[in-house]
Amino acid sequence: MTTVKMVAVDMDGTFLDDSKQYNRSRFLACYQQLIARDIRFVVASGNQYYQLKSFFPEIAGEIAFVAENGAWIIDRDEELFCGAFERRDVEAVIATLQNGDYPGLRYLLCGRESAYYFEGIDETWLQKMRHYCHRLKPINRLEDVQDDRLFKFALNLSDDYIEPLMADIERLHQGRVAATSSGHGSVDLIVPGNHKAHGLDLLARRWGISHDQVLAFGDGGNDLEMLRQSGFSFAMANAPARVKQAAHYAAPANNDQGVLQVIEQMLAGSGPFSTAPA
Repeated sequence: MTTVKMVAVDMDGTFLDDSKQYNRSRFLACYQQLIARDIRFVVASGNQYYQLKSFFPEIAGEIAFVAENGAWIIDRDEELFCGAFERRDVEAVIATLQNGDYPGLRYLLCGRESAYYFEGIDETWLQKMRHYCHRLKPINRLEDVQDDRLFKFALNLSDDYIEPLMADIERLHQGRVAATSSGHGSVDLIVPGNHKAHGLDLLARRWGISHDQVLAFGDGGNDLEMLRQSGFSFAMANAPARVKQAAHYAAPANNDQGVLQVIEQMLAGSGPFSTAPA
């Protein structure tokens, strides 16, 4: 029987319910059992590190974060990896976004110190983004950001234009910028290879864990690499078909505390955890 040594969870649509909450007492009971068995807990999300920390005030300094879709990796408050675009690529992407035909497009620039938005952006959307970005600053031009490491664009636009935009990014910035979608009109532009699977691989090598010992949960396109890499990978019941196809197993929906149900099953050694993964 393969033993799980790492549990990695996406947040929105996976660990969190649709109200952006989770059962804290139930999770902390599971977490204590994970610690007792020397099983690492990792938060793997496209969201900002400062926001992710706020969900785990009791244990944030004890766990690892694969934040910003893998651009920033932190283990027990220690930075292990921080990617960055070259400045010319940031400038080129901004030109593509400004010159392309993507109605309703809004975006943030994301870096280690903060996320940034250009003055004049839609205030209603900005209020929503403040939930995901606890550090968010206005700028008038790119030159206002001098010392930060910029590693992600967070885009929002109509679902009708996501595929054309992603195709344009691939065509115009091939090999230098990668596009990934988490659904619900959201697209992230990242440094190629700096995805969640890369972050989990870095942590696994640090801890002497093999990929078949990783239990991972996800629901979006930005989870695909992580789900394909992990031996015990679970797509949420609320995930689209392509995500379910990438995972070995299915978990109950995020609103049914599906992640915690499966973690409890793993701790009990039942279901798929009584045999090696497919």
